Amino acid sequence: MASLSIFSSFLLFSVLLSVQFVEGSVPRFPSSLLRPKLTKTDLYETRYFTQTLDHFNFLPQSYQTFQQRYLVNSTYWGGAEKRAPIFVYTGNEGDIEWFAQNTGFMFDNAPRFQALLVFIEHRFYGESIPFGGKEVAYSNASTLGYLSSTQALADYATLVIDLKKNLSAERSPVVVFGGSYGGMLAAWFRLKYPHVAIGALSSSAPILNFEDITSPYSFNNIITQDFRSESENCYRVIKGSWNKIERVAKQRGGLEKLRNSFKICKDYISEGVIEGWLGTAFTYTAMTDYPTPSNFLNPLPAYPVKEMCKAIDRPTAANDTFSRLYGAANIYYNTSGTVKCFDLDSDSDPHGLAEWSWQACTEMILPTDGNNNMSMFPPSQYNYSDRAGYCQEVYGITPRPQWITTEFGGHDIKNVLKRFGSNIIFFNGLRDPWSGGGVLESISESVIAIVAPHGAHHVDLRFATKEDPKWLVSVRRKEMKIISSWLKQYYEDISHS
Repeated sequence: MASLSIFSSFLLFSVLLSVQFVEGSVPRFPSSLLRPKLTKTDLYETRYFTQTLDHFNFLPQSYQTFQQRYLVNSTYWGGAEKRAPIFVYTGNEGDIEWFAQNTGFMFDNAPRFQALLVFIEHRFYGESIPFGGKEVAYSNASTLGYLSSTQALADYATLVIDLKKNLSAERSPVVVFGGSYGGMLAAWFRLKYPHVAIGALSSSAPILNFEDITSPYSFNNIITQDFRSESENCYRVIKGSWNKIERVAKQRGGLEKLRNSFKICKDYISEGVIEGWLGTAFTYTAMTDYPTPSNFLNPLPAYPVKEMCKAIDRPTAANDTFSRLYGAANIYYNTSGTVKCFDLDSDSDPHGLAEWSWQACTEMILPTDGNNNMSMFPPSQYNYSDRAGYCQEVYGITPRPQWITTEFGGHDIKNVLKRFGSNIIFFNGLRDPWSGGGVLESISESVIAIVAPHGAHHVDLRFATKEDPKWLVSVRRKEMKIISSWLKQYYEDISHS
């Protein structure tokens, strides 16, 4: 029996994510790209930092602290005396190990720069829970109120400054990396704390997916295009399947027919649950449509959208729509072929993502629910009132949909960042549904957009493999060339100070 987690508007955006020097004052960068000879268990050591609960107030409760977890890899660290750089990953909405193990780009490139690698866990996720644990921390809005992007960024700045002091590495440059929500945080960190980080690689970060900047139809339109680009028949089968599911569900014995068709375990079932289960598979497969096999959200083959459409188009399925859909769902939920039935009633949360729902009810109001007539999903309009009503019912709070653009900007971003922003790389793959809210055009000579037509969700941050296509190798090479230039300029500047 397979357990299942369905996440609401999940940014991994890490999943996730979906989550790699120096002689004299100017570093030399060898041309060869070394891959760390490390196993997953050797990637890092775990440390803890006593973090302030509230960075912005001086109320009695503000002085409370909690233990924030961070992961360190010093295998290639050149040391403070060489002013070797520190590469910092700005943690996402989940356990930090998950993102560290899926951010091979930092490990792959650490040898070139003799860089220290640091992965910081986001407050309220993983083991970094205030108030002594989840029972209190997650209990109500008065404690969850300390879970916000601004508090998290202040955490990262505080930890990095303290770490550099303890290492006597105050003059070592810091570059921040992040994918998905972590990529948003990386870009915002560079903008808010330019005295801490000299630059940021912000991968698949939908920083423009707020208010009316990005169409609420964009997200699902990109998913639709991903599937349609593989097969017109695949697209039409999916598009026509929702009415068939609803029609069968209303018939006597219809739900049992659906249960048998999709091999659902003997638990709660409804047409909405089945539609959500299928929709999750299509959405996350589009997000993680990587050119090589992966195990980020679920174990998947290379080009999983193509594999889903092959399952839908296979001749042996005849005209049985449910058989076709079941074959497609197996690509996402059952690549191994060992699952006998699917548990749609599971509340499993293997990566510790549950509290994203709080952030999605407060500041992370990302309109993605619209479907026009061309969408492969049923037509619908984004309705903010539905979100607000849910948040009021569950948490007793009202969302602030304008807060992110107030705090970090977003409107007229090209003219704004051209005047004061610098040293940020925005990577987006156009097969990633979140790319619709990404920065797709370079803003200045140092705020650079890299766009990959065949790229998926923060694919550039994954470990390099021999099977990587040339375009992906080229993207990573370009990113490291830009980061090298930032470091070179930094060393030149401090050599004259």
